[in-house]
Amino acid sequence: GSSCECEPGYRMVSSNGGFSVTCEKCPENMSGVTQDGWNCITCPKGLTSKGNCKCPNNEILVERSVNGVLLDEALCIHCNGSEQSFSASDASGNRCVRCEKTFIQVSKSCDCNSPNILTGGLCFLAHEGLPPKGVAAIRFAQLGITLASAWFLKNLQSSAFACWLYSNLTACQALGNMCVMNMNSLSSSSTDACGLFQYIFVSTARVGVIHSIPYWRHNLPWLYYGDQPGLASQVLEKNHFPTTFTFKGTDKDVKLKFIAASFDAAGNFLEWQSLEGGLLQLCPDTQTKLNAAYVFGTTYQQNCKISVSKILVDFANPVFYDLFLEYNGGNGQQHLWAVPVLNLNLQYNEKFVNQGSNMNNWLLTRRFFLVDALSGKENDLGKPPRVIRIASKITISIRLVSHMQRGTIYPPLITVAYTDVLIQNPETQSVMVSFAVSYEMNQREAQIQTDIALGVLGGLAVLWSLLKTAGWKRRTGSSIIDLQTVFKFLLFYAGDLANVFFIITVGTGIYWLVFFKAQQFVSVLLPLPSQEEDFVTYIACAFSLKALQFLHLLVSQLAIDIFFIDWERPKGKVLKAVEGEGVTKSAAAPVSIWRTYFIANEWNEIQTVRKINPLFQVLAVVGFSNLALMDASSSLARSSESYVAPWSRILRFGVSAALWVAIAILQVIFFAVIYERFVEDKISQFVDLCCVSNISVFLLSHNCFGHYIHGRSVHGHADTNMEEMNMNLKREAENLCSQRGLLPNTDGQTFQISISRKMRLNYDWIHETLTRKRGPARLLDSSANTFEQSTRAYNAMNKFLSSFIDHVHKEMDYIVKDKLLLERILGMEFMEPIDKSIFYNDEGHSFTDVLYYGNETTLLIFDILFFSVVDLASQSFVLAAILTYLQQEIFRFIRNTLGQKNLASKTLVDQRFLI
Repeated sequence: GSSCECEPGYRMVSSNGGFSVTCEKCPENMSGVTQDGWNCITCPKGLTSKGNCKCPNNEILVERSVNGVLLDEALCIHCNGSEQSFSASDASGNRCVRCEKTFIQVSKSCDCNSPNILTGGLCFLAHEGLPPKGVAAIRFAQLGITLASAWFLKNLQSSAFACWLYSNLTACQALGNMCVMNMNSLSSSSTDACGLFQYIFVSTARVGVIHSIPYWRHNLPWLYYGDQPGLASQVLEKNHFPTTFTFKGTDKDVKLKFIAASFDAAGNFLEWQSLEGGLLQLCPDTQTKLNAAYVFGTTYQQNCKISVSKILVDFANPVFYDLFLEYNGGNGQQHLWAVPVLNLNLQYNEKFVNQGSNMNNWLLTRRFFLVDALSGKENDLGKPPRVIRIASKITISIRLVSHMQRGTIYPPLITVAYTDVLIQNPETQSVMVSFAVSYEMNQREAQIQTDIALGVLGGLAVLWSLLKTAGWKRRTGSSIIDLQTVFKFLLFYAGDLANVFFIITVGTGIYWLVFFKAQQFVSVLLPLPSQEEDFVTYIACAFSLKALQFLHLLVSQLAIDIFFIDWERPKGKVLKAVEGEGVTKSAAAPVSIWRTYFIANEWNEIQTVRKINPLFQVLAVVGFSNLALMDASSSLARSSESYVAPWSRILRFGVSAALWVAIAILQVIFFAVIYERFVEDKISQFVDLCCVSNISVFLLSHNCFGHYIHGRSVHGHADTNMEEMNMNLKREAENLCSQRGLLPNTDGQTFQISISRKMRLNYDWIHETLTRKRGPARLLDSSANTFEQSTRAYNAMNKFLSSFIDHVHKEMDYIVKDKLLLERILGMEFMEPIDKSIFYNDEGHSFTDVLYYGNETTLLIFDILFFSVVDLASQSFVLAAILTYLQQEIFRFIRNTLGQKNLASKTLVDQRFLI
């Protein structure tokens, strides 16, 4: 379709490059056209379909005289086949040449008459012992088609006879190639190409073998490794490849020097060819990227879609390859190691049921091809093929020997999968092809260790969750194991099991990151993508369980009971008119509510304060993704011209998790050591602010457990002017007043509290009155009775809690003590507050447990897992960082909004004053 030609019966007058042609019809008396197409000539013995002269068999066509003068009438001259000449026409019918030697040997002439056998242009003497008649059929199993191949019809029997009788190297190679075209079919009852090859192979045992390889007979190509069960594992694992490989250092051998012996379909040896330059890679690419496939340790993956029309043009004639790996021997000489082939399309016999993952069932072969557009031609080799067969997936597997520290590998294996394509419209048809070089090692030991760690840590998580549940039951003041207890245990266990999965996955990811990227002599190789499935499952489980724990934490924090105890007392009395009576009475001066509003706003602000800066945390992770490539390089930057290896999901998680943890630790250290000490410590400032404002914070995170911040002013009053306030602070700084602690001569202001059941009942009774009927939007239109009822309830709660702190209620008294070390470690209390409540000294501001600040570990792990899940799904650090930050902001907004509503509901602080 790329040039024009004259139709039959027309001669060419002019031609300018093939697409501009002038033709002229030949006259009736000279209807033939010469072979070159430029002249008309008379043809005495008829015309071909193209309008040229034709001659009978064993005659040659003559159109010009010896001196080149064109004849008016073509001549058909008979070639002399007598004993003196032994000549016959050549394949083109233009010359008389000496006839094929088998004719002369068998019949002493150029004729091959019965009973002699003429096949494939060769003559054979009929006698017993010849190979059986071959089946010139080829099976395309994927399409369910069996074709009578024109190539097989012409060459199969002749190649088998010539190989058998004369040990002809080319014929034996051609027979082997036809067996490879037929997907190395092995059947004891078939006489196809492989059946004939096996017949000759078995019958030539006396000939001897090459290089002491029992599967490689003299004069025969090496096609199989044998069909003994378990032989494949011996070939691939019994002997190590006799050289070592390194990633770094001067003694490095990082190139895999694959070379291939190539043959054409007729069995002629073509040349030795290096695989560098893309010999086996059907997808076009730059030379640098093509050669990257053979850099040791670099996992290579190339995929593309190729047009069938391009395949037919570029691979009209199949080329067959025997692959070897070159290495230097101990004597300095170069040696070749034969690379076995696993053909996934192998036509199975009764012994080999499949070519699955069990190595003992594999039948290894040696020879393969990229494209076969020859065997699928029916009837005429000059016509396009009906079916073509393409090597759509080629994988070279390099396996590392376990427990070796010197970069020792097993013999490589090349796996080939073919796709059969029925030709219908080559211009629109296409085929997806891939080429890969993978590196693997036995991961069974690592999997066993992971399973052991998961089992042990999972068991410890159960025990830890039971302790948490027991502590929760004690803090709720209940001893009955009910459905709520079981549900709570499951929530605790979800969080602890998430931590187990997180520890295992982070440890695994960092292990592979450090030991793979930092090794000099190769001792470990990354798991294959198929071997990463369990790892990805662990990450998914960790994220799901941690998300459940995070939501449980969020709900718990949004349901706490909190009240601000105002210690301020009225200063003197004021005159107040009594409504409806027309008289004026003296009353206690009202106490300002603004200090309570101020503390409520400060508490509202610190609800989502964290120990790290989330935005910096997210931004700092982006930029290290190149460390997750499946190659030995530790470089963060790659040039645009270099090959970029596929991502490893384990390395991506290892990089992101390691960076998150490292940056988080640095941030926590920075904020704890520098920022909170020299710039701003919002938690400590809140405690100080409570003391300056003369307001204590009483909060209950559980039914009978919570926290208390003692903010009672040592000066008696906080509702003062600026001068008195500064004077009070100065006196406190000079130790001219008592200390701020709850107990005399102490500084302890924060406590964990375990209250008695009676204390809780009184609190609930007052709180029920306080929250029975109120809402911020109802303050303007609510009835006076409702407002006054709420005010009285607030004053009653304030009076009750302040009197409780002052030991007024002897039946609901409390004691102050230190927690035992074991109690601190286990996070539970051994003593039950039966008669008296217990205040535990707390120097670590444990009230932050009801804030984001005290749950940084949970939040950090949730962020890491969220980032990792998005990254593994999208393969993009940038997208993962953006979505992680959005997730943080969304949950922070939810926590602030709902926390503000809970604060207004529990403290009677009007939500309109929370800003």
